[in-house]
Amino acid sequence: MAKKLLLEVVTPERKVLSQEVDYVGAPGIEGEFGVLPLHVPFLSALGIGNLYYKDGGKTHYVFVAGGFAEVGADRVTILAEVAERAAEIDVDRALKARERAQARLVKIQENMDHAYAQSALQRALARMSCIDAAKKAGTFIV
Repeated sequence: MAKKLLLEVVTPERKVLSQEVDYVGAPGIEGEFGVLPLHVPFLSALGIGNLYYKDGGKTHYVFVAGGFAEVGADRVTILAEVAERAAEIDVDRALKARERAQARLVKIQENMDHAYAQSALQRALARMSCIDAAKKAGTFIV
Protein backbone atom coordinates (compact mmCIF):
# COMPACT_ATOMS: atom_id res chain seq x y z
CA MET A 1 0.00 0.00 0.00
CA ALA A 2 1.30 3.44 -0.96
CA LYS A 3 1.78 5.61 2.09
CA LYS A 4 2.34 8.89 0.22
CA LEU A 5 1.05 10.73 -2.83
CA LEU A 6 3.24 12.68 -5.20
CA LEU A 7 1.67 16.16 -5.44
CA GLU A 8 2.75 18.27 -8.38
CA VAL A 9 1.40 21.79 -8.91
CA VAL A 10 2.34 23.48 -12.18
CA THR A 11 1.27 26.61 -14.03
CA PRO A 12 2.10 27.64 -17.59
CA GLU A 13 5.02 29.65 -16.16
CA ARG A 14 6.59 27.33 -13.57
CA LYS A 15 6.53 24.30 -11.30
CA VAL A 16 5.11 25.54 -7.98
CA LEU A 17 5.45 22.33 -6.01
CA SER A 18 6.60 18.73 -6.32
CA GLN A 19 6.45 16.86 -3.04
CA GLU A 20 5.33 13.60 -1.49
CA VAL A 21 2.37 14.22 0.84
CA ASP A 22 -0.14 12.34 3.00
CA TYR A 23 -3.34 14.06 1.82
CA VAL A 24 -4.51 16.62 -0.75
CA GLY A 25 -7.66 18.78 -0.61
CA ALA A 26 -8.55 20.90 -3.64
CA PRO A 27 -11.30 23.28 -4.80
CA GLY A 28 -13.10 21.51 -7.64
CA ILE A 29 -15.73 23.45 -9.57
CA GLU A 30 -18.40 21.19 -8.08
CA GLY A 31 -16.98 21.57 -4.57
CA GLU A 32 -13.93 20.60 -2.57
CA PHE A 33 -12.52 17.10 -2.92
CA GLY A 34 -9.95 15.17 -0.92
CA VAL A 35 -7.44 12.56 -1.99
CA LEU A 36 -5.62 9.87 0.00
CA PRO A 37 -3.16 7.29 -1.38
CA LEU A 38 -4.78 4.59 -3.56
CA HIS A 39 -7.64 6.91 -4.55
CA VAL A 40 -9.64 5.97 -7.62
CA PRO A 41 -8.35 7.90 -10.64
CA PHE A 42 -10.38 10.91 -11.85
CA LEU A 43 -10.09 14.28 -13.54
CA SER A 44 -11.67 17.49 -12.22
CA ALA A 45 -11.80 21.11 -13.29
CA LEU A 46 -10.54 23.44 -10.57
CA GLY A 47 -12.32 26.41 -9.10
CA ILE A 48 -10.80 29.34 -7.26
CA GLY A 49 -9.65 28.68 -3.72
CA ASN A 50 -7.21 26.96 -1.42
CA LEU A 51 -5.52 23.72 -2.28
CA TYR A 52 -4.09 22.24 0.88
CA TYR A 53 -1.93 19.27 1.59
CA LYS A 54 -0.89 17.48 4.73
CA ASP A 55 2.60 16.21 5.30
CA GLY A 56 4.08 15.04 8.57
CA GLY A 57 1.16 16.35 10.62
CA LYS A 58 1.37 19.88 9.15
CA THR A 59 -1.08 21.48 6.75
CA HIS A 60 0.27 23.64 3.92
CA TYR A 61 -1.72 25.93 1.60
CA VAL A 62 -1.51 26.92 -2.05
CA PHE A 63 -3.86 29.40 -3.75
CA VAL A 64 -5.15 28.05 -7.09
CA ALA A 65 -7.40 29.56 -9.73
CA GLY A 66 -8.64 27.58 -12.69
CA GLY A 67 -7.16 24.58 -14.41
CA PHE A 68 -7.46 20.86 -13.82
CA ALA A 69 -6.58 18.19 -11.27
CA GLU A 70 -5.60 14.72 -12.40
CA VAL A 71 -5.77 12.12 -9.64
CA GLY A 72 -4.17 8.71 -9.77
CA ALA A 73 -3.58 6.02 -7.15
CA ASP A 74 -0.23 7.49 -6.11
CA ARG A 75 -0.17 10.97 -7.70
CA VAL A 76 -2.10 14.23 -7.85
CA THR A 77 -1.17 16.58 -10.67
CA ILE A 78 -2.56 20.10 -10.55
CA LEU A 79 -2.38 22.00 -13.83
CA ALA A 80 -3.46 25.46 -12.68
CA GLU A 81 -3.87 28.72 -14.54
CA VAL A 82 -2.61 30.47 -11.39
CA ALA A 83 -0.97 28.93 -8.31
CA GLU A 84 0.94 30.53 -5.45
CA ARG A 85 2.15 29.07 -2.17
CA ALA A 86 0.70 31.03 0.76
CA ALA A 87 4.10 32.53 1.59
CA GLU A 88 4.48 33.77 -2.01
CA ILE A 89 1.29 35.85 -1.89
CA ASP A 90 1.93 39.58 -1.66
CA VAL A 91 -0.47 40.65 1.11
CA ASP A 92 -0.52 44.33 0.12
CA ARG A 93 -1.17 43.48 -3.52
CA ALA A 94 -3.98 41.07 -2.56
CA LEU A 95 -5.61 43.71 -0.33
CA LYS A 96 -5.43 46.31 -3.10
CA ALA A 97 -6.87 43.82 -5.60
CA ARG A 98 -9.76 43.12 -3.22
CA GLU A 99 -10.44 46.85 -2.84
CA ARG A 100 -10.35 47.41 -6.62
CA ALA A 101 -12.68 44.47 -7.25
CA GLN A 102 -15.13 45.62 -4.58
CA ALA A 103 -15.10 49.14 -6.04
CA ARG A 104 -15.80 47.76 -9.54
CA LEU A 105 -18.81 45.88 -8.24
CA VAL A 106 -20.21 48.97 -6.54
CA LYS A 107 -19.87 51.25 -9.57
CA ILE A 108 -22.42 50.87 -12.28
CA GLN A 109 -20.74 51.44 -15.62
CA GLU A 110 -21.95 50.44 -19.03
CA ASN A 111 -18.56 49.09 -20.08
CA MET A 112 -17.82 47.22 -16.86
CA ASP A 113 -17.65 43.45 -17.09
CA HIS A 114 -19.55 42.28 -14.01
CA ALA A 115 -18.34 38.66 -14.33
CA TYR A 116 -14.72 39.84 -14.49
CA ALA A 117 -15.16 41.96 -11.37
CA GLN A 118 -16.79 39.04 -9.52
CA SER A 119 -13.94 36.74 -10.52
CA ALA A 120 -11.29 39.29 -9.48
CA LEU A 121 -12.96 39.68 -6.08
CA GLN A 122 -13.17 35.90 -5.63
CA ARG A 123 -9.44 35.52 -6.44
CA ALA A 124 -8.47 38.32 -4.03
CA LEU A 125 -10.58 36.89 -1.21
CA ALA A 126 -9.22 33.39 -1.81
CA ARG A 127 -5.63 34.67 -1.66
CA MET A 128 -6.34 36.33 1.68
CA SER A 129 -8.03 33.15 2.91
CA CYS A 130 -4.97 31.13 1.87
CA ILE A 131 -2.66 33.38 3.89
CA ASP A 132 -4.95 33.26 6.94
CA ALA A 133 -5.25 29.46 6.81
CA ALA A 134 -1.47 29.02 6.51
CA LYS A 135 -0.89 31.37 9.45
CA LYS A 136 -3.38 29.45 11.61
CA ALA A 137 -1.73 26.16 10.64
CA GLY A 138 1.68 27.59 11.54
CA THR A 139 3.04 26.93 8.04
CA PHE A 140 3.16 30.52 6.76
CA ILE A 141 6.86 31.08 6.29
CA VAL A 142 8.01 34.19 4.46
